[in-house]
Amino acid sequence: MSDRKVQNERQLQKRDRSIRYALYVMAVSLITAIVCTGWAVLQLEGLARLWVLILLTAMLGYAAAAKIRSSHYQRFGVAHNPISTIEPPAVSVQPTWKSYYDHLPVPMLFVRQDGKVVGMNPAFQEVTGFDGSLITIGQWMEEQACSKLIQAMDQVTSEGEIELELVGCSKDGFPQDWLIRMTQLPGLTHCPEEEAIFSVSLRDASPNRYMEERIRYMAYYDDMTGLPNRRMFMQRLEEALEMAAHASFSIAVLYMDLDRFKRINDTFGTDFGDMLLMQIADRLLRSMTENDVIARMEGDEFICFMTNAGSEEEVKERVRQLLSVFEEPFELNDIPVHVTMSIGVKLIHEDMRIHDAGLAVQQADYALSRVKELGKNGYLFFVPEMNDRPLERITLEHDMRKALTRGEFELYYQPQVDMSTCRIVGMEALVRWNHPERGLIPPGEFISLAEENGFIVALGTWIMEEACRQNKQWQDKGLERIPVSVNLSVRQFEMNNLTETVQEVLQRTGLEPQYLDLEITESMTMEVSRASQTLRKLKDMGVAISIDDFGTGYSSLHYLKNFPIHRLKIDRSFVRDLQQDPNDAAIVSAIIALGHNMNMQVIAEGVETKEQLVFLQNNQCDNIQGYYFSPPLPRSGFESLFRRYSLQSGSDAMFVHK
Repeated sequence: MSDRKVQNERQLQKRDRSIRYALYVMAVSLITAIVCTGWAVLQLEGLARLWVLILLTAMLGYAAAAKIRSSHYQRFGVAHNPISTIEPPAVSVQPTWKSYYDHLPVPMLFVRQDGKVVGMNPAFQEVTGFDGSLITIGQWMEEQACSKLIQAMDQVTSEGEIELELVGCSKDGFPQDWLIRMTQLPGLTHCPEEEAIFSVSLRDASPNRYMEERIRYMAYYDDMTGLPNRRMFMQRLEEALEMAAHASFSIAVLYMDLDRFKRINDTFGTDFGDMLLMQIADRLLRSMTENDVIARMEGDEFICFMTNAGSEEEVKERVRQLLSVFEEPFELNDIPVHVTMSIGVKLIHEDMRIHDAGLAVQQADYALSRVKELGKNGYLFFVPEMNDRPLERITLEHDMRKALTRGEFELYYQPQVDMSTCRIVGMEALVRWNHPERGLIPPGEFISLAEENGFIVALGTWIMEEACRQNKQWQDKGLERIPVSVNLSVRQFEMNNLTETVQEVLQRTGLEPQYLDLEITESMTMEVSRASQTLRKLKDMGVAISIDDFGTGYSSLHYLKNFPIHRLKIDRSFVRDLQQDPNDAAIVSAIIALGHNMNMQVIAEGVETKEQLVFLQNNQCDNIQGYYFSPPLPRSGFESLFRRYSLQSGSDAMFVHK
C-alpha cells in the first residue's frame, strides 16, 4: 500500500472518531434537555406551558435534522470523496478540471494529440468567440499553425512545457497573434499517448498592442470629434492626388472655418465650445459621401476633399449644401445658437497635375482668407491672383501701423435722412485710407486685417475722436446739431475701459454725449450680463446705442428688449433685394414693426432706388441711408451738402443727389 493511501485511511479513521464523539455529546445533551423541560411543563400552566411545548418540539426537530444530515454526510463523503478515490480519472477533462480552469482569467484550451478539442474555459471563449462548436484546432488555426502545434506536443512530453508563437483566428475570421504555453495535464501520464490531454494557455503576443492602437489613434484621429486629423488627411489627400494623376478625375479641397467661434467660447465657456464642435463635426460628417474625406485641422477649422467632384457648378452645389446644414441652430445649455461658416475651395481639374497635398491645402486656405476679408459666411474658389495675398497682407499691416501716425486715414460722412420731414437728422462716419502709393483704399480692404491683429482698437479710438471733434466743429460753425454714428468693433466693445475711453473722448472734443451714436452688432450682445452692464453705463452717460446690420445676427429678442437700444439699423442685404425677393420684403416689414413695438427707431441702410424708398415709406420706416440720397462724402463735401440742404426744402433735396 502506498504512503498516500495509508495517510488517507488514517484521516478517515480520525474523522469517524470525531463524528461518534459529537453524536454522543448531542445525545446526552438532548436527554438532559428533555428531562428538564418535562419538569418545567409539570410546574407551569396556561400560556407559559404552551410556549415551553413549542420550544420542546423545535428542539426535537433540530436534533432529528442534525442526525439525518450527519448520516448523509458520513455516507456520501466516504463513498465519493476525491481524496479517497484510487481510480484513474476519465479521459475527458470536464469532470475533474472544470471547476479549476473555469475560473482562470487566462484563456485555456484542452486538446488531444490528434488535435481534437475536449474543453475550453470561458476566458478562451471570450477572446476568440468560439464555444462548444469548436471540435478541432483546425477550426481555430490555419493548417500550418495546426501542424506546428501538434509537433510541439512531442517536445512537451519530454520537456514538460513549451512556449511558442502562433496565429489563431477568432470565430469571425480575424487573425490573432498569441504566445502559447503548452503542457500535459498532470495526473494523466498513465494514459495511452493518443489519449493524453494537453492544456494550451494563451497570452497576447504583443502585450502593448492596445497601447499601440491608442497611440496610433491619437496620431491619426482627433480625440474630441473622432474625425481624422491633419496628418491622416494629408496622407489620404496625397494618395488621392496620385490616383487622380493616373485615373483622370477631379478633386475639390474645401477648407472650412467657423465664423466668430471665439465669441461662443467666451460666452458659454470652452466646454460648451467643445460640445458645439462635436455637433458641427457630426453634421458635416453626415453631409459627406463615400468618396469624401473630412478631418478636423485645429481649433474651429475643418477640411475635406471630394473625389470625382465634377465641374465647378457641381462643386458649388455641394458647398451650398454644406453651408445649409448651419441654417438650423445648435443647442448649447438649452439655448439655440446660430453659427455660420466660411469656405475656401481649391478645385483640381482632371488636366491638372498637382501632387503636393500641402500646396492644394494652402491654396484653399488662401481662398478662405479672402472670404473672411469680404465678410465671412460664404465661399470662394481659389484663383492664381490669391497667391500674392499673404505677402500683400503682411505689407499692408506694416503700412497700416505707420498710416495712423502719418495722418493717412480720413473720415467720410454719409447723411441719414428722416422719412417724414425729409431732413438730415444724422450722419455716419466711415474711415478711408489714403495710401501714398495705392491711393484711396476702401475699408473692406483693411478693416478685417485690423481686427485680426488688434490694430482696430487704436484705429477705432481715433475714428471716434475725429468724428466727435469734427461734429463739434460743425456745431460751432452754426450748422444744425445732429448726432454722428460711429461703429464699434468687437475688440473695442470687449475692452474693460470702453466707457472711460468714450468719456475721455467726449471731454477732449467738447461734444455733448447725446450727439454721439455708437453702433454695435447683434453678435456683441451674446454675452448678456457683460453687454447689458456696458450698455447701461453708456446710456447713463447720455450716449445713444444702435444695433447695426440688424437681421443678420442671432440676438435673443428676450434680452434685446431689456438692452438700452435706441435704434435698429436694417442691413443693406435685405434692402437690396426688396423688389425681387418677397422674403426680404417680409423681413424688412417685420423689423420695422418689431422696432416700433419696442419703442425703437428704425433706419434702413443701402437705399439706392426709388422703389426701395417707396416701400420703406409705405411701411413707415423712420430714417434712410444710402446712395439714393448721397454716397459717403469727405469732410468738405458733406459740409457743402449740409449747408446747401439747409437752404432748400427737404422734399427738393431728396432728389438732388440721387
